[in-house]
Amino acid sequence: MVDRVKTGIDGLDEMLEGGLPKGHTVVVMGSFGTGKTTFGLQFLNQGLKQGEKGIYISLEEDDRSILEDAMAFGWDLKPSMDAKKLVIIKLEPTDAKTTISRVKSELPDFIKSFGATRIVFDSVSLLNMLFDSEHDKRVNLFNLSQLVKKTGATCLMTAEVNDENPLATRDGLAEYVADGVIALRYVEVKDKNEMTLTLRVVKMRRIKHSRRITPYSIGQKGLEVHAGAEL
Repeated sequence: MVDRVKTGIDGLDEMLEGGLPKGHTVVVMGSFGTGKTTFGLQFLNQGLKQGEKGIYISLEEDDRSILEDAMAFGWDLKPSMDAKKLVIIKLEPTDAKTTISRVKSELPDFIKSFGATRIVFDSVSLLNMLFDSEHDKRVNLFNLSQLVKKTGATCLMTAEVNDENPLATRDGLAEYVADGVIALRYVEVKDKNEMTLTLRVVKMRRIKHSRRITPYSIGQKGLEVHAGAEL
């Protein structure tokens, strides 16, 4: 029996028959505006509500911006930071050598000493842009996944999708390294002449899960997956 970690996203845990497998690395991929960062924050907030500790690693936004993003959905993360239950780490993509060195040398020990059970890495697409060759990108991503996996924490990595294939990440690497892949995308509903947000669990190792393309929405309380709805 695989232990589950609740995502805090209504409908998704139902599709996963209880939540993400504990200790897995899961890639949440999608284009701009599909809610990848919101997904990560919602996942961390659920852990905090359950008394867990979390780490948010960003290559884009600073801690102030991330806190404001969370507050927009009613998640006040500042008290958790003050109580040393949440830490936000901003990595500088402009200094590639230092950034990679910090991830490799400091992250595993910090996760263990901090006691974090949930990690969000936003985004691996930006991290991969620090490398020139496909080989270096693949090795780095694999090493990052293994480093986190050895700590026992459950990790979400966000990734941008390939413009020509919404079920593949921009560099085509993260989905092969990860234990699970959740795809967020816009789908045109022709008879309604509108765009609908859809979610699909593309893969999730070691558990049964729904593979249905399912509509979801982003509202005042974050993401909500309409598991019973037909697209």
